[in-house]
Amino acid sequence: RLAAQKLGLPTVPVLVREMTDDEAVILMVDSNLQRENLLPSEKAFAYKMKLEAMKHQGKATSGQLVQKLSVEKVADEANENYKTVQRYIRLTNLVPPLLQMVDDGRIALSPAVELSYLTRDEQAELWNLIGQEDATPSLSQALRMKQLSREAKLTPEVLYAILTEEKPNQK
Repeated sequence: RLAAQKLGLPTVPVLVREMTDDEAVILMVDSNLQRENLLPSEKAFAYKMKLEAMKHQGKATSGQLVQKLSVEKVADEANENYKTVQRYIRLTNLVPPLLQMVDDGRIALSPAVELSYLTRDEQAELWNLIGQEDATPSLSQALRMKQLSREAKLTPEVLYAILTEEKPNQK
C-alpha cells in the first residue's frame, strides 16, 4: 500500500485467496523457485520449507511414506530429479560458513552433501582447517570424513591429515 501511495496510485490490484499456512508456504516457495540464478542454499531451504509444509498437510499418513512421497512431489513440481532434491535439502545441515562456500562455488555439491553428515563441531573444525590450509575436500575425502565421523574417529588430527593429502589433480 505504501509503495502504491508513493507512486500516486489510488488503488492497488490484489488477488485474495483463502489458504492454510501450509498452502501459503508452498505457493511462496514455488514462486521463489521460478527465479533464475538461485544459490544452492536458497534452493536447499526452499525445498526444505516446501517439504515440511507438504508433510504437515499429509500428517495422517505414515511418516516415512509421507517423507518419500513428499520429496518425490517436490522434485516433480520443481522438474528436478528426486535424488537432487534430497541432496539440496541435505545441504541445510551444513554450518553457515561451509554452506556459504557452496554458494561461492568453493565446495561442489557432492562433497558438500557428504560433509553435511559430519557433526556441527566436526564441520566447524573443518571450516577452520580450510581457512588455514586454503584447501577444500574432494568427494573421496568428504566420503572418508563422513565414514570416520559415523565411527566417531574423526578427530581434528585426522581431519587435518585428510584435508592436507596431495590430491591426484594437484600433482
